[in-house]
Amino acid sequence: MVNHTESIDVSVIVPCRNEEGYILETIKRIMRQEGAGETYTFELLVIDGKSTDRTVEIIKDEAKKDIRIKLLINEKRITPSAFNMGIKSSRGRYICILGAHAEIANDYIISCLHKIQTTDADNVGGPWKAVGHNYTGKAVALAFRTPFAVGNAKSHMLKYEGYIDSVWGGFYKREVFDKIQGFDEELVRNQDDELNYRLTKSGGKIWQSPEIKYSYICRSNLVSLFRQYTQYGYWKVRVIQKHGRPSSCRHLVPGAFLVTLVLLGLFAGWSSISFWLLVALGSSYIVLVAGSCLKSCIAESQIKLFPIMPAILLCFHFGYGYGFLKGILDFFVLRTHKKGNIKHVSLTR
Repeated sequence: MVNHTESIDVSVIVPCRNEEGYILETIKRIMRQEGAGETYTFELLVIDGKSTDRTVEIIKDEAKKDIRIKLLINEKRITPSAFNMGIKSSRGRYICILGAHAEIANDYIISCLHKIQTTDADNVGGPWKAVGHNYTGKAVALAFRTPFAVGNAKSHMLKYEGYIDSVWGGFYKREVFDKIQGFDEELVRNQDDELNYRLTKSGGKIWQSPEIKYSYICRSNLVSLFRQYTQYGYWKVRVIQKHGRPSSCRHLVPGAFLVTLVLLGLFAGWSSISFWLLVALGSSYIVLVAGSCLKSCIAESQIKLFPIMPAILLCFHFGYGYGFLKGILDFFVLRTHKKGNIKHVSLTR
């Protein structure tokens, strides 16, 4: 058993629920990080959201082997509550947020330390690199790197280094949470984007570096992918409502596109102008989707993924757009958040 009583440099926080298939390997990746015990000290706080499988048993077994591992129980069972619980219970000068499905490089923590100590950033992270474990998952991962799929977001650019509006997970200076407080527990999705928005709004800076490497295991079927992006779009509306403006105009595009298609479709029956505008817009979109998918498949020698790629982009755009419009209805029109009747609370995996 490892004895670890000295002061803590880094607190690693991992929320989880029903992750018996992933949590052991995630813990092992964290515990074998380069430089641990020599260049820096750390603790691992795993916050479980009332798992009903063997997740807690696995964590307890690992905690018996290493005193640096601590298990906390998240009664609320939502991600931002787990983050806040972990931050409150942590002792580190830096807070590292990770997911139970994240496959981090062996030098992840030491790379984060280097970047946050050599830049003026308050939060650092790496590009959002997705990986898939079956045919659909591999196509989703390729779509993550397709500019037309994600609005040319810098967080998906694997070679980009510089300032950015948000990073996945995040490696924060502890004083960030003293300044802007913790994660908004109303947001079961987009809580990291919302916190980073508050961080930059308060004058803080976020830095992305390709030297910080991790892989995100993306969805492996179209239904769960559509649900995921529906939730992203839905909760983005609540973030916009809270702050009075979107952090980027690209967040408005899918919803506006979907509304335009619906309105043109409604008027197409008795308006030739609406009909031909619908045809032109729909055709242009199909060409752009097919062209961008084909370009990405050829560029990465993955032409075998092309048959499913257009459907994946449709899940991205229409799932997000539908969720965004549903969010406008619920948050702005029906005001359901005031009545405690918020939809899309349960996370999907």
